[in-house]
Amino acid sequence: MPTGEFRHPSPPPPPPGSEEEEKWVWAQIKAESRRDAEAEPALASYLYSTILSHSSLERSLSFHLGNKLCSSTLLSTLLYDLFLNIFSTDATLRSATVADLRAARFRDPACVSFTHCLLNYKGFLACQAHRVAHKLWTQSRRPLALALQSRISDVFSVDIHPAAKIGKGILFDHATGVVVGETAVIGNNVSILHHVTLGGTGKSGGDRHPKIGNGVLIGAGATILGNVKIGDGAKIGAGSVVLIDVPPRTTAVGNPARLVGGKKQPRKHEEVPGESMDHTSFISAWSDYII
Repeated sequence: MPTGEFRHPSPPPPPPGSEEEEKWVWAQIKAESRRDAEAEPALASYLYSTILSHSSLERSLSFHLGNKLCSSTLLSTLLYDLFLNIFSTDATLRSATVADLRAARFRDPACVSFTHCLLNYKGFLACQAHRVAHKLWTQSRRPLALALQSRISDVFSVDIHPAAKIGKGILFDHATGVVVGETAVIGNNVSILHHVTLGGTGKSGGDRHPKIGNGVLIGAGATILGNVKIGDGAKIGAGSVVLIDVPPRTTAVGNPARLVGGKKQPRKHEEVPGESMDHTSFISAWSDYII
């Protein structure tokens, strides 16, 4: 018989979207923070002030965002109160935050913990701050929403108009240089790499930005312009320029983008690329690389 203390296996995570999910993720973050503080004493005060001293995920996140986005004239205490009031009174925002944490943790192999995402992933932080800016926009508090957008852009190099609508389970991977226009819509479980633009064309107003379906993967440096629809489960290759609709579960690559397999019978895939993060499975060999 082995000696030593018997440890019960950790309970499995609750299913996504369940009532217990937020509590489970917060418990994981607290445990990870205690472990990291013991392993690296230089971070102990930082981890205590940002995570361990707080009683909930929304308080920790509000404190961290307030400190990240404050300026000499936009005080961290003001921002903390603003973020906390909105997160604590809107369960859908908290659910989206948890879904975004899980997206980073389980889709990005470089994400070593929930704590790492919460503290260090600027794409995640920019997205959560945008959710607050969007809430302010819908409440007709537009000057404050636009001021917050400006600070998010300055601090995180992610420029999302506060009117843009974003689902949950979003991964902005690396995130530097992401631009999302005013009338853009992003569905659930979407993964977007750095230097992606969801932009408009011309100078006319109205509905002029892309609509991204559920489970879409958009590669680094891709540009999607105009009121075009990217179908559920589609994949946009890195560096592509998309100007027309992309059917569901197809792959568009190139400049201008073309469908892999051709326009009449594009090759379809079964997986959800926004979750699998598979950028290159459509290439079996360079000799077969025909669009």
